[in-house]
Amino acid sequence: MTDEKTGTFLVTAADGDAAVLTDVDDGQVHTLATNPDVTVGEAIEGTVVPEPPLEVAWRLDEVTERWTISVEESAEAPTTLAREIAGEQAVGELTRRERAGTGELHVLTVSEGETDAAVADVLDDEEGLRSRAARLGVARVVVRSEPGVVSVRYLP
Repeated sequence: MTDEKTGTFLVTAADGDAAVLTDVDDGQVHTLATNPDVTVGEAIEGTVVPEPPLEVAWRLDEVTERWTISVEESAEAPTTLAREIAGEQAVGELTRRERAGTGELHVLTVSEGETDAAVADVLDDEEGLRSRAARLGVARVVVRSEPGVVSVRYLP
C-alpha cells in the first residue's frame, strides 16, 4: 500500500475527468482519479492519497495553498545586474542568484546570434519553468533578453 504524500505539485494535465499532478521536488507523477477543479499551470501545496480499492490512482485530499503560475516574455531589457553577470561569464554558462525578497534570477550568456533561439528554447520548457517557480513558491516567470543575454526572473 502506498502512503499519502504531502508536497508541492504542478498540474501538468487536466480535463473534465482526471488530472495529473507532478511533485516539483522529486518528479513523481500522480494521476488523479477525478479532476478536483484544477487547471494546467496551477501549483498546489497539499496532500494526495491513493484511491481505493486498487490504489493506482490518487485523490487530492487536502489543499493548503494553490496558485496559478504565469510564464511570459517581456520586451524589457535584462536588468543591469543580469547584464553584469552575463558579462562576467563565458558563452553557455548559467548563473542562478537569489532575488532580494522572494524568487530567483537565472542569467544565461549566449552568442549574440543565438539569443532568439535561446529565448525560444527557454520558453518551450514551460513545464520546467513552472516546476521551478512552484518550488520557489512564486507566481510569475518573466524572460527578458538582449543580444548575448537571456534572463529568467522568478517573481512573487
